[in-house]
Amino acid sequence: MRYRPLGRTGLFVSELCLGTMTFGGSEGMWGVIGKLQQSDAERLVGQALDAGINFIDTADVYAGGVSEQITGQALKNLKVPRENVVVATKVFGETGPGPNSRGATRGHIMDGVKASLKRLQLEHIDLYQIHGFDPATPIEETVRALDQVVRQGYVRYVGVSNWAAWQIVKALGIAERLGLARFESLQAYYTVAGRDLERELIPMLRSEGVGLMVWSPLAGGLLSGKYGREQQAEEGSRRITFDFPPVDKDRAWNCVDVMRTIAQAHGVSVAQVALGWLLHQPQVTSVIVGAKRAEQLADNIAATQVALTEGDLLQINNVSRLPHEYPGWMFARQGEYRRKQIDEAFSPRREP
Repeated sequence: MRYRPLGRTGLFVSELCLGTMTFGGSEGMWGVIGKLQQSDAERLVGQALDAGINFIDTADVYAGGVSEQITGQALKNLKVPRENVVVATKVFGETGPGPNSRGATRGHIMDGVKASLKRLQLEHIDLYQIHGFDPATPIEETVRALDQVVRQGYVRYVGVSNWAAWQIVKALGIAERLGLARFESLQAYYTVAGRDLERELIPMLRSEGVGLMVWSPLAGGLLSGKYGREQQAEEGSRRITFDFPPVDKDRAWNCVDVMRTIAQAHGVSVAQVALGWLLHQPQVTSVIVGAKRAEQLADNIAATQVALTEGDLLQINNVSRLPHEYPGWMFARQGEYRRKQIDEAFSPRREP
């Protein structure tokens, strides 16, 4: 297990992060995603920690807050030293019936952080993330509120999830101008079959030194190897009852076909190849893996040992490459001469 700095901070997190969406569900959407209760969830937490994972991600809306409760109790029951685990949670979604029990407002953030701390049984949250973009709240209000919970000691670092590049850059500019705590991470959807964030978000993250946490790295199980062009999801499976995130199925099956061949050559699972491809991407800080069973988590953890060759990566990149869109194709055309100058400037000096 490798450890990487989170954004521009000195905090190191494991390259895999244990996701807890499968904890505590009972009915509706959360029941479909996962119904793990305390004892089973606790075993997965222990398994993850034993494998070197020091990073756990949850949210106040997962199973209506039950996921946070189970996570906190698991850390307590397992007697995990607080400094040995990095706990991340999120705020934004609806937590009550009132019109102000949602969003990225000062009030919802201030109430939300205290409620999450209580459920998690912790004195501080290591990474507090805004779960989605709030069109009703000025970004400055959100940034100021996050800085306040950092200054009060409730939170160590702040991040964001599911925002556009321009929104994040605006927030970073506000934080820099006012001397406030800045977003150190983005939690975003990224898979072999869904590389959309490479257009704007990844260049922005690289430019601004923001870390990337990947959610749903197997596209809701679609890239697990259990499904394919001739092997569709079975009745009752998550993909039938909760078809999320949206994926171009033909594109996904093309990727699975290539990864299946690579997996057979390496003697590993298709899921490990899909996760391994993400772990080979330089901008990725940590990949969030969720599981319902110990063997599923073990298979995901084993992806850290998969060493894809340049040929493997080239095959996967070719089959999953994004189609060119404006202004990307214009950047490629007009920037060609300048890229050559950069390459020549930093190429090894040759003997005359």
